[in-house]
Amino acid sequence: MASMYTSGDYLASNSTWHDNDAPWKARKISELMTDQALKPDTICEVGCGTGQILLDLAQRFPSGKFIGYDISPQAFEIWRRKQTDKMEYRLRDIFADAEERFDLMLVIDVIEHIEDIFGFLRKLKPLSPVKIFHIPLDLSVQSVMRMRPITNLRKSVGHIHYFTTELALSILRDCGYEIVAHRYTASRLELPNQAWSSQVMKFPRRALFNLNPGLTVRVLGGYSLLVLAR
Repeated sequence: MASMYTSGDYLASNSTWHDNDAPWKARKISELMTDQALKPDTICEVGCGTGQILLDLAQRFPSGKFIGYDISPQAFEIWRRKQTDKMEYRLRDIFADAEERFDLMLVIDVIEHIEDIFGFLRKLKPLSPVKIFHIPLDLSVQSVMRMRPITNLRKSVGHIHYFTTELALSILRDCGYEIVAHRYTASRLELPNQAWSSQVMKFPRRALFNLNPGLTVRVLGGYSLLVLAR
């Protein structure tokens, strides 16, 4: 599956490389960092794409050093058109620099793309004492009943693993991580330009989430999981 990110196939299907979502994701990450009193000197993002999340975070944490890793030359070319001196972009696999260490590592919408998810998470663990994961919760009652949302994600953005809250947290624990904090993010409710089906589901998702967040996520979907782990 990694070939779609190096061949240009991913860019062909996702022309902006999801840059429009980056400010929203950076805000969610920043809120979690602030709530947990995290003040890292070095912040690394694995699978940083065009680097826009790091560039946005650099505005919020100007004293930090930001390093992004990605294997896609197409994403790197997009970043080069907007690069700043606040971030170093490394066009290579992070494990090529396996001796380097970072204060905080971001793994944002990445593990669902990784074939050997267990091997990846275990190799990643010693590179940083603290990690923030963002994991889409693609499995819900409505997505399994319809199936089209899941098959579309596989085709368009290369998701090959699918999670519920419990599965995502269990996999991290199985790989030796301690879960410090986790919370839901609601891209289908908060980001603009959503599909008509997401627009229709906004009200029931918001109303039920206020009553029972866990049930809403399991039944209606539309949420991701932001996790702080050690």
